[in-house]
Amino acid sequence: MAQLSQNIRDAWQLAGRLLSHRQLVLFALGLVIGAVAAGAAIAFRDVIGMIQWGALGFSGEQVISLSAAQPWWRILLAPALGGLAVGLFIHFVMPGRQPQGVAQVMEAAALRGGRMDIKAGLGTALASAASIGCGASVGREGPVVHLGASLSSWLAAKLHLSRQLGLTLLGCGVASAIAASFNAPIAGVFFALEVVVGHYALSSFAPIVIASVTGTIISRLYYGNFPAFVVPQHSIVSFWEFPAFVLVGIAAAAIACGFIKATLAAQDRITALPGPAWVKPAMAGLVLGAVALAFPHILGVGYETTDSAIAGKFALGTLAILLILKFAASVLCLGAGFGGGVFSPSLVMGALAGGLIGGLATLAFPELSSGASAYAIVGMGAVAGAVLGAPISTILIIFELTSSFSLTIAVMVGVVIASVITQAAVGRSFFTAQLARRGVRIDGGREISLLKARKVTEIMAKDFETVPRDHPLPRIRDRLRFVPNGELFVTGEDGALIGTITLRDLSEAAFDTSYDNLLNASDVLRRNPPVLSKDANLEDARRLLDESHEDRLAVVEDLETMTMVGYVRAQDVIHAYNRALMQARAEERGEG
Repeated sequence: MAQLSQNIRDAWQLAGRLLSHRQLVLFALGLVIGAVAAGAAIAFRDVIGMIQWGALGFSGEQVISLSAAQPWWRILLAPALGGLAVGLFIHFVMPGRQPQGVAQVMEAAALRGGRMDIKAGLGTALASAASIGCGASVGREGPVVHLGASLSSWLAAKLHLSRQLGLTLLGCGVASAIAASFNAPIAGVFFALEVVVGHYALSSFAPIVIASVTGTIISRLYYGNFPAFVVPQHSIVSFWEFPAFVLVGIAAAAIACGFIKATLAAQDRITALPGPAWVKPAMAGLVLGAVALAFPHILGVGYETTDSAIAGKFALGTLAILLILKFAASVLCLGAGFGGGVFSPSLVMGALAGGLIGGLATLAFPELSSGASAYAIVGMGAVAGAVLGAPISTILIIFELTSSFSLTIAVMVGVVIASVITQAAVGRSFFTAQLARRGVRIDGGREISLLKARKVTEIMAKDFETVPRDHPLPRIRDRLRFVPNGELFVTGEDGALIGTITLRDLSEAAFDTSYDNLLNASDVLRRNPPVLSKDANLEDARRLLDESHEDRLAVVEDLETMTMVGYVRAQDVIHAYNRALMQARAEERGEG
């Protein structure tokens, strides 16, 4: 009996040590998040199928062939009525009255420690599923990524995890979502690390791998071990055709730049149109349905169109027409406010453009060409990599789809050319461009994100001294000798900050007492000093300190009342950043 009790105690202690081991806990959480995100991705696709069956009369990705059996009025009205339902839902139910996507995941990772709103995540998933189900020309991968990230963030908040652990779990949700969507576990890992986490430390890499593998296994158990696209085996016939692959990259860059700019411009133009916002998706849906009567290829995520382009089923003229129509349809749907992503439209446009260039190359040099379908695959990667700003992940997705090393080299050339040109021409990806329109910048590196994640109130000092505007000069001089920070803050009767006084501001009056009966605080103060609101973050403080060349900044309740609540010093901002950076690095090494 005593031996049994000892064995139980030993087992309990071993379990306690295992549970206290940070990396093992992360492994377990990665497994859980991977399963949850994969289940959510499967449920999302099933919801799309149910909505599609009710709206278009069929369920599945074979939109071109299945829509031919439907009456014309259904193809015409389904996107319009679906757009009306989506518009009403987004306007009256969604937080912020707009669907979210990968851009919000990147913002949460960079600026909010991975914290996301679960209600916005579920609402975005429902709005996007309805949009895709009724035929809107948008992608499903972005909403799946957002849903997986929202669920992982919710779990991290429930477990009260630190910022770094919450960011790792966010990456786990994203990796599993991508892996489940494309049956591509390697791409899932690197997309999460490249776009969300922002580093490749082993402490984050390992659980993200576990989550991605888990998502892949669950997806394969449910759908079978099938890739997202039917890709024939290819090899490069001649290295002399690499100039043609460079041409594909250049064309892909032109499409990506045009798509990013046109979509953002469409959002502005459609928003400025008269009428309620909730009716605009319906108007766009009616236009989409009218065009789809002749070209159903533009409906939905477009996977059948992509497969047909890869298989070389379209004539050159058809490829050109479909490329123009898919471009316009995606810009219209995204600009009008449908929920959905940009990955699938980018793949479709890339396959069509690559197939078109490949067809022309084959006609010109048939003995040197690898075939139009090889160019279609290169075009897929090039456009998607440039639009998403994720070249590494896109290359890996294509590699996992094709299992062709030689073709992946061509994809690498196209993706790099397209990404470099797009970055030079636009300056950002589609997602960072979306954030920039809202005044959010996440491209300042990890150091900036650490500063943005903390508020000035965390380091704000409160030992300030205030004086009224009629405070006499002799008393000001005496108080400046003993004030801790060497600065007095002048406030009005309502407590609002008017200005500041330092010994330097007194100028000659600092030592010449002949001015004592002539001057008071309002005469010597420095008006309109640079200030921060208490909601500002440390990056705001750092930037204002650099611009104003001040050593300290007043902190006020808000910029309207100007009620002073404290001040921050430059050295405190620097110390706070150093502490945050050391803590983040310790957590990455598994010490936190």
